[in-house]
Amino acid sequence: MKNNFDISAFVPIITEEAVTQGLVERFRKRRKEIGVTQRQLTLRSGVSFGSVRRFETEGEISLRSLLRIASAIGCLEDFEALFSRPNIRSLKDVK
Repeated sequence: MKNNFDISAFVPIITEEAVTQGLVERFRKRRKEIGVTQRQLTLRSGVSFGSVRRFETEGEISLRSLLRIASAIGCLEDFEALFSRPNIRSLKDVK
C-alpha cells in the first residue's frame, strides 16, 4: 500500500484508503489460507501476475480483474452484498 496520510488513523471515519487496505489484507489472508501463491492465482484466474501483485501491494486493480481473482478463491458471492442496502432518507423509508 502507498504510505499516504489517512485521516481514519486519527478519526473514526471510513475512508477509501482504509476500505482498500482492509480489502487487500482480507484478500491476501484468504489467498494464503487456501494455500494459493500469486503465481498460481494468475493461472486460476487469467489475471496477469502484475495485476495481482499491484493489487496486493498498492490496492489497485480493475473491477473485472478483481471479480476474476475473487472467483478463483471462491469469494465471488461476497460481491452480491455491494450496494444492496436500501437508501433510507427518512423514517417513511424504513420498513
